[in-house]
Amino acid sequence: MQGRADKLKPQFKYGCPAAKAVITNHMFSKIKAFLNDSLPATSGSNAEDEGLAAAAVAVLVEAAMLDGDFDAAERATILAILVDRFGLSTDDADALIEEAVAQPESANRVYAATRKIRDAFSDAERIDVMEMLWEVAYADGKLHDFEANLVRRVAGLLYVRDRDSGQARKRVLQRLGLEITE
Repeated sequence: MQGRADKLKPQFKYGCPAAKAVITNHMFSKIKAFLNDSLPATSGSNAEDEGLAAAAVAVLVEAAMLDGDFDAAERATILAILVDRFGLSTDDADALIEEAVAQPESANRVYAATRKIRDAFSDAERIDVMEMLWEVAYADGKLHDFEANLVRRVAGLLYVRDRDSGQARKRVLQRLGLEITE
């Protein structure tokens, strides 16, 4: 029997089994609350699932905004990840991105988000999150120093080995048709 927490973890596109998860309006509100740093402390698997989704979205948007130029390619990449990974509608995903962009930058948000991801996801799923981050970082066709720094910091915070992060990076570069440099 598959639990609710399993449904919201990375799906087949990122190397994990498919799940049929849809973020409800209630969950969408919880994600917005997390991004506003006002998520109430609740218990139970439903609250845990919502926190995990919010954590992933917060890290992806933070990575995209780090170079100071949140362009259309980065937005489209995050939108595709939200729709494919979390089962959001395009409108809900776009609204969630807008909410995350409107929030002031905060290192604490990244640390809180990575802690939730680290504690709830398996090693393979954390590597999948790294692959998503590399995809966002390379969405505009180039890797900015600040983006690379954040992705490497997140890898450390998620306890993902450098080798695994590097392999995730190479898979993204190959998928995007970009040159692989060592």
